Amino acid sequence: MGTALRLVVGLVVVVAVAVALLWAIQRRLVFLPGGAPSVAPEQVLAGGSPLAVPTADGLVLAAWHAPATGPSRGVTVLVLPGNAGSRADRVPLAEALTARGLDVVLLDYRGYGGNPGSPSEEGLAADALAAHRYLTGHRGIDPSRLVVLGESIGAAVATRLAQERPVRAVVLRSPFTELADVAAEQYPFLPVRTLLRDRFPVVTTVGSVAAPVTVVAGGADEIVPVEQSRAVAAAAGSAAVEVPGARHNDPDLGYGPPLVDAVVRAAG
Repeated sequence: MGTALRLVVGLVVVVAVAVALLWAIQRRLVFLPGGAPSVAPEQVLAGGSPLAVPTADGLVLAAWHAPATGPSRGVTVLVLPGNAGSRADRVPLAEALTARGLDVVLLDYRGYGGNPGSPSEEGLAADALAAHRYLTGHRGIDPSRLVVLGESIGAAVATRLAQERPVRAVVLRSPFTELADVAAEQYPFLPVRTLLRDRFPVVTTVGSVAAPVTVVAGGADEIVPVEQSRAVAAAAGSAAVEVPGARHNDPDLGYGPPLVDAVVRAAG
């Protein structure tokens, strides 16, 4: 075997191994769960309490409930988080919403916040369905009084939930068009569209959501380009609420007035 041929074969082997490794560990790159919170909800949220949400496949998910601290609007906001952290990281968001008269439920997906199981697209969808079933069944919340707020990857989860179950309104914070589009931005040298196991389509499905949809986006989002969020808003038949200069994890975008005001308007 000539030197050139050996180099080509070696390169092919290296690429094949890299692709196989990416296939095997990709969910570790997509899902970045935080551990169990070190505090109890009543320590960090006024009137906060723990919830235990059973899923259809036998898991029990920990979540937190925070009641309205301002004049109550009689509406509950189910927060479907992004791909990192835990419910403890959403305390500032819960405080901002409860101060405006909204009850809040901070859900952690399977594998997040000390919950059992491993995250996947289907797993997160099942967890959102479980939360909807728990809130409307066990806790007796009328779906017409339930707003779903999805952050980033949670926007895809929220869109799918609202396709399958009735809700009052949907607020999508930093939604991408689909996960492959974000991955292609981050890893332009890899065949991510072929390799991805979890698709999380949003732009092709949001138009079939019956409830009103609001999109909130950061003008300088370095993870989800604002153009993708604008495309989701257009597909939903609305205009995006843009926060100028805001990056993906900036407080203004995560729990600031633009997002909170959008949720309050959706609550009515």
